[in-house]
Amino acid sequence: MNHADVIILGGGLVGATLALALDAHGLTTIVIDPADPAVVLAAGFDGRASAVASASHRMLDAIGVGADLAGKGCAIGSIRVSDGLDPGALDFAPAESDGALGVMYENRLLRQVLQKRAGSASGIDLRMKTRAASVDRGDAGVTVTLTNGDVMTAPLLIAAEGRKSPMREAAGIRIATWQYHHNAIITAFHHERPHDSTAFEIFYPAGPFAILPLLPVDGANRSALVWTVSEKDAAGMLKLSDRGFLAEAEKKMGGFLGALSNLSPRSTYPLGFHHAARITAERLALVGDAGHGIHPIAGQGLNLGFRDVATLTEVLVEAKRLGLDLGDPQVLQRYERWRGVDTLMVAVATDGLNRLFGIPGKTASAVRRFGLGAVQKLPPLKDRFMAEARGESGDLPKLLQGLAA
Repeated sequence: MNHADVIILGGGLVGATLALALDAHGLTTIVIDPADPAVVLAAGFDGRASAVASASHRMLDAIGVGADLAGKGCAIGSIRVSDGLDPGALDFAPAESDGALGVMYENRLLRQVLQKRAGSASGIDLRMKTRAASVDRGDAGVTVTLTNGDVMTAPLLIAAEGRKSPMREAAGIRIATWQYHHNAIITAFHHERPHDSTAFEIFYPAGPFAILPLLPVDGANRSALVWTVSEKDAAGMLKLSDRGFLAEAEKKMGGFLGALSNLSPRSTYPLGFHHAARITAERLALVGDAGHGIHPIAGQGLNLGFRDVATLTEVLVEAKRLGLDLGDPQVLQRYERWRGVDTLMVAVATDGLNRLFGIPGKTASAVRRFGLGAVQKLPPLKDRFMAEARGESGDLPKLLQGLAA
């Protein structure tokens, strides 16, 4: 197709989910992405795994994606937070009737399912291995000319291009940004003792050490690891032998999962913060990392993007039903208002947590342990934190409630 309701730049996890959510409600999309599917779906491309919060999962179920993921992720039954290996951990364990806090999926699996669905959807024109050569956003609509010469038009353009979004920069949208001067080391391993569907977040001065439950492989217990280290140490951590790396990881864990083995390939990426001053411009909306990038301390990055998807879908579906121009400033202003406060609050909270747990010294550690212990003894406060982890706080769009928009 050469004309659609929406053109999406970027077909990653957030961009593809948005296209599928709009398709489920009868809106057509053209998705443009320079990536080669053969590369991004390859086994060794990305060892990352993501926690999909329970509210986000309800959206995936509502748009028909959940069925393709059934049985392929590991439920997060509880979360255990501690300051180092000292006593005084905080346990988030919801009642059995409340269900899991979320589900851990390997990113590669999510990409496979989303791309397969998008490729077969009648209302989605998926254009991989190409990019926009020029974009014109004007009073009459959006015109995008691709590198192969094809010309596409729509009333609205959506940027889902990630942290370094070229469209955000072209639109002159300013961002607040800084680097943490830390890197995340990403990998996975087998371990002797079962994880019991528990996610562990152990805080050290250099940053969090997160162990995230994965499904067993050939009967072997398995978890993903997100280990924050100083940027100057990242290269050395990648050069360690598998045996040496697992020995260091076992020390950080205090051996509570027993012997570690079968280390997966390691990768690393620098940690930074950015937050766009606004997430809309003339006939343009930003979603996912194009609008906000946060520290992975609470595992909420992808879920923030999914909340963008649910909100923007509801705004656009209602506008379409009313016969409005999808690129009208008032339509975009509703999305801006709905998402602005939530994304800022989560960004500030994750940045503050990272700084709080990064303060060295015994006094700071004692204060943190006191705080964790206090929260442990206050069920209403624990419930509030669990609602945040589930993505169930605030003014929820219908999709995050499992309803059609």
